[in-house]
Amino acid sequence: MERFRVFRSNHYKIKLLELDRSEQNRVMKFEQSLKEQPLSGKPLGYKFFREKKFGGKRILFLVYESSKCVFLTTITAKKTQQREIDLIKENLDVYRDELKNILDNV
Repeated sequence: MERFRVFRSNHYKIKLLELDRSEQNRVMKFEQSLKEQPLSGKPLGYKFFREKKFGGKRILFLVYESSKCVFLTTITAKKTQQREIDLIKENLDVYRDELKNILDNV
């Protein structure tokens, strides 16, 4: 199976830096596993929109099979999870464009 590439949104990068070192290490291991298993985690209404739980937090990400990419959108706490999910669903085109800009510059 072809490996996927994993990219971080700017918002995700900020959230990652807010985690403690052990959580960052855990998240980065998960990011690496997404290259082999992009559809891991739980689907959130769409096959391509997923979450991965860790330590009371959630990583929300989008899987673009056409470009073999995973786009990490945010890390959220359980209590703000639904608001973040709704925001991402409302802005799928914004995330697609952000990823396209990243890919154009790789």
